[in-house]
Amino acid sequence: MSITDTTRAILADWTAPDAEQDSLRHTFLAFVDSAPNPCERACVPGHLTGSVIVFNAELTHVLLTLHPRVGKWIQLGGHCEPGDISVAATALREGLEESGLPSLRLTGTPVHLHTHPITCSLGQPTRHLDVRFAAVADPTPDGALPEIVRSDESVDLAWWSIDDLPANIDADTVPLLVSLGISAARL
Repeated sequence: MSITDTTRAILADWTAPDAEQDSLRHTFLAFVDSAPNPCERACVPGHLTGSVIVFNAELTHVLLTLHPRVGKWIQLGGHCEPGDISVAATALREGLEESGLPSLRLTGTPVHLHTHPITCSLGQPTRHLDVRFAAVADPTPDGALPEIVRSDESVDLAWWSIDDLPANIDADTVPLLVSLGISAARL
């Protein structure tokens, strides 16, 4: 199966938490069915991306990246790449690459969908249709926060207490993702 097929199946099987997210799910499905290459960044009208909100094992801290283009603290994520078998695989791969963590336990289904205009690496204005997951890092033997390694895709990378998020976050989505992600990670 192609990444388009597996992504379609993820979206078709997902039970959205509310009417707004279900409407967006249907919009994503219509896009997947109409675009010739909906998971490739070469799809200039827009393309699906995968992102992940990462928590420590105790669910007390969240890992955020200071994104160079966005200029705010956001979840980890990015474009689908050749070899990714689904948008979930994209989210997991991006989470591992951007955090330096050795492993992550990804939620089985998305926690949120979001679409936003952006000028990404092709230099052309486009739209990201972001499928967002949650993940939990492995616990450390001493209960400390897992060691992270910032990738060159980020200005900064840091663990933040879920009760004390940085001021410069994407306020429209990060607090919501923290809440949704914690709920999903507890399942």
